[in-house]
Amino acid sequence: MTLASVQGQPRAMDALQSALRSGSVHHAYLFAGPEGVGKELAAVGLAQALTCPEAPEVGCGKCTSCVRITKGLHPDVTWVMPDDERVSRGLAGRSDFTGTPSRELRVEQIRQLQERLALRGLESKRKVAILVSAEQMNVQAQNAFLKTLEEPPSETTLILVASAMDRLLPTIRSRCSKVYFGPLPVDLVARHVQQERKLDADTAALAAVMSGGSLGRALALDVDALKERKDVLTAFEALSGDDIPALLRFAEAHGGSREDADTALELLILWTRDVSLAKAGAQDAMANRDLKALAEAAAQRTSEAALHRRHSLLESARTAIGSRNGAPRLQLERLLIELCVEGR
Repeated sequence: MTLASVQGQPRAMDALQSALRSGSVHHAYLFAGPEGVGKELAAVGLAQALTCPEAPEVGCGKCTSCVRITKGLHPDVTWVMPDDERVSRGLAGRSDFTGTPSRELRVEQIRQLQERLALRGLESKRKVAILVSAEQMNVQAQNAFLKTLEEPPSETTLILVASAMDRLLPTIRSRCSKVYFGPLPVDLVARHVQQERKLDADTAALAAVMSGGSLGRALALDVDALKERKDVLTAFEALSGDDIPALLRFAEAHGGSREDADTALELLILWTRDVSLAKAGAQDAMANRDLKALAEAAAQRTSEAALHRRHSLLESARTAIGSRNGAPRLQLERLLIELCVEGR
């Protein structure tokens, strides 16, 4: 695993490799983009290139140093992530924490990082810190981290990996060299999904499209949920402002958790795109090609303005839920009432 192994992100890789070749590596990078598109893999590759004794500025991916970075065991490469992320990765157990593992990056973690960065490297001249889900830093943690950015320790590179960089303070964003990661090509995602999950080509292609170009999401998608999408979309298109109980039942069915609500909203956003394509006569470009008849029927009764409005409301609901400030079920209820009662 090196920078050269990161696929589907040529612009990001060109920027990093150019900085390595010219010796102009920034003291802080912000890797920004959707989840599951290679940001963390690129962070590992950059850390390897900066510390590899066998292939400096490149990273061999095979030496003891590079392998330990991949496993998170290198003494000069510090990983910082929310406690619940550590639990989900099997790096810690729930019994290791008092109460529920935090979803935030706490100020105590940033202070511990600062203490480590103040020490000399044990094996490498350069020290690297990788902050996973950097946007999860709470305000106190961000203010503490800002001091590190303003007065960075010598021979140190900080890599912030963020899926929602707008949640970081402007002062943090401005002090980082930004590297943007876009959605991966659908055919690339489909190929990996088909190989790794042993799915048929049609199912793999659907998973790739529904993931929005995120390999991580595509690999994690529930195949059964893919099969159930027809029922979800059919029920959504049948909703009416004249049947409020049906709206509430739909919200209850899909708003049980943030994950469930986000999955439903992602599906509805993609479906809205499909309906727009059907309205434009581009059915072959639809993600849910097997639901062409349903999309065409929806397109006939829905104006372009209404589709734009629907998309905007869906994105707003998803943002509210993703910020952890919006109750999933309440947000879905509000969305459906705005769409169906006030006109969709």
